[in-house]
Amino acid sequence: MADQIILLAHGAGGMKSAELLQDVFLPEFGNSTLAQLGDAAVIEHPGGKVAFTTDSFVIDPIEFPGGNIGKLAICGTVNDLAAAGATPLAISAAFILEEGLPYDVLRRIVAAMARTAEMAGVPIVTGDTKVVPRGSADKIFINTTGIGSLPTDRPLPAPDRATPGDAIILSGTIADHGMAIMTSREGLVFPSAIESDCAPLAQMVAAVMAAVPDIHCMRDPTRGGLAAVLNELAGQSKVGMEVVDADIPVNADVRVACELLGIDPLHVANEGKMVLIVPAESADAALAALQSHPLGKNASIIGQVTDKPVGRVHLRTALGSLRILDIPAGDILPRIC
Repeated sequence: MADQIILLAHGAGGMKSAELLQDVFLPEFGNSTLAQLGDAAVIEHPGGKVAFTTDSFVIDPIEFPGGNIGKLAICGTVNDLAAAGATPLAISAAFILEEGLPYDVLRRIVAAMARTAEMAGVPIVTGDTKVVPRGSADKIFINTTGIGSLPTDRPLPAPDRATPGDAIILSGTIADHGMAIMTSREGLVFPSAIESDCAPLAQMVAAVMAAVPDIHCMRDPTRGGLAAVLNELAGQSKVGMEVVDADIPVNADVRVACELLGIDPLHVANEGKMVLIVPAESADAALAALQSHPLGKNASIIGQVTDKPVGRVHLRTALGSLRILDIPAGDILPRIC
């Protein structure tokens, strides 16, 4: 419709984001690679296959408990490559700076990017910088692109490979990142500091891939949280899913913050967690590999893939009843990444 406009909700990773993708981008850009809608595209070339991903970061505030926009940019790119089963090879970084940004703030952000890239074992090899007039942006926006090598001796995880009977595994506690950002914005204080889970997951994922020969799906539950990722995978794989509320790890202070703000932790963004869907017979090996890594010590099997209802995710509550776990409808936490 001619009177439609872009809303914050279109960037939240929920229903509005899906509508924007289906209504605007896919009709113009549509191709078989893009249609996979994975965290990273798998590109075939004469020498084999590579994973390719890009992301933009507009988070507010740009410095937060557990990190800053620079650390977040590297983690987000590394994790999208890892979700495709790739080993990161190189990253680009492009900056849009607003006139008036203090030099020392930029130095901290760039230093965090360098440290995080070194931790992930991936170099930043090219980039770009633009400066816009004061008031034309909000301090700093960062765009990153990453490429990664893919194994040739095994099936690759993909959004459409979940199979009835598969186990659904979560690598750790959810909602830490989103609640760290929201409590910072609102000035809320809790007995224990709530920090972002922002972390590069490539080495943790590599440990799981070494232990499990065929991981069906991997996704990092960022915008829209765990609920959005599970619904997307259920829809693309044409399966159902059932997860158990009691088995989904949430830090106590994060749970309190969510209750105080009226937010479902399953809808909150994460920046250092991975959802894995593996054959049932591989679940114990995958869980052990995750728990052997510091970033996966709180990993848990949270549910299973079912044959129906297709495209639906159900949550088993503490009372034993089932409720539909929907994709977020609006923008719960704007500018979260």
